Amino acid sequence: MRTETLQMETPPPTPEPPPKPREGKRPSWFASLLSFRWFSEEMPKISPQAVVDPKAEIAEDVEVGPFCVIGPDVKIAAGCRLLNSVTVLGKTTIGRDNIFFPNSVFGTAPQDKKYRGAPTQLEIGKGNVFREAVTVHSGTEKGGGVTRLGDDNLLMVNAHIGHDCQVASNCVLANNVMVAGHVVIGNGVAMMGGVGVHHFVTIGDFAYIGGYSRIHRDVPPFVKIDGADEVRGLNTVGLRRAGFADEDIAALKEACRNLFYRDKPFAKALADFDTQNGLNPQVRKMIEFLRQRDLGKYGRYQESLRKN
Repeated sequence: MRTETLQMETPPPTPEPPPKPREGKRPSWFASLLSFRWFSEEMPKISPQAVVDPKAEIAEDVEVGPFCVIGPDVKIAAGCRLLNSVTVLGKTTIGRDNIFFPNSVFGTAPQDKKYRGAPTQLEIGKGNVFREAVTVHSGTEKGGGVTRLGDDNLLMVNAHIGHDCQVASNCVLANNVMVAGHVVIGNGVAMMGGVGVHHFVTIGDFAYIGGYSRIHRDVPPFVKIDGADEVRGLNTVGLRRAGFADEDIAALKEACRNLFYRDKPFAKALADFDTQNGLNPQVRKMIEFLRQRDLGKYGRYQESLRKN
């Protein structure tokens, strides 16, 4: 049945926002998708060829294309557009203005043998774009019960988000990115094609991960990663686009040189920051992240919190 516009009951938790967040303005690529008409004015908003459970709560202006399947516990807020052959099942709540391309699947049971069929959840924020064949699974009983995605993310063709993941906002996951369960992804993260992320990994804000990288350890914020967890430098371009100040970028570059490129044991390089006065706030954030990573098993802090 149709209802009035829905709001997310519990917005996804997100890390600290960038210094100069963009507000009230969609990027041009997103605006072009909104302006393109999927249906003519003569066609109904919900296609007769779609299968929509009458218990589903769908806002009046949501467009549902042919051969879509929507389950009884699904809530979809205003402005969303589901093209043909989109599947949304489980206890899934979707915020405003999301666009779902063909053959994408959301809210289905997690790929976890410990899952016992509990009504776990998937929560999606607003303004996301999910391209063809994207899959996002619901949570598990032992993993917190909820998979969450924030706002204004772009997931490209065949990207996968596993159960119990927590994805913040303004992220880009390119084609064939595979994110295992229990992964935490910060704001403004960019992951290029074919990246594989081990379960329980944490990826810090504004990290850039090169194509086909293999991520087994927590990724510090602000850096570029390539290969198997190798730090290649500072994500300068991403930081400038996000509005970071020049002095912050300069301080982070110097911190990267001291931590990752000099012939000094990593533990000693990290300890040297304890003696520095007036540490840049963004550098402090990176240092605190690295210290937390060292508290976890196998370089993954979330692994230390794991429930067997």
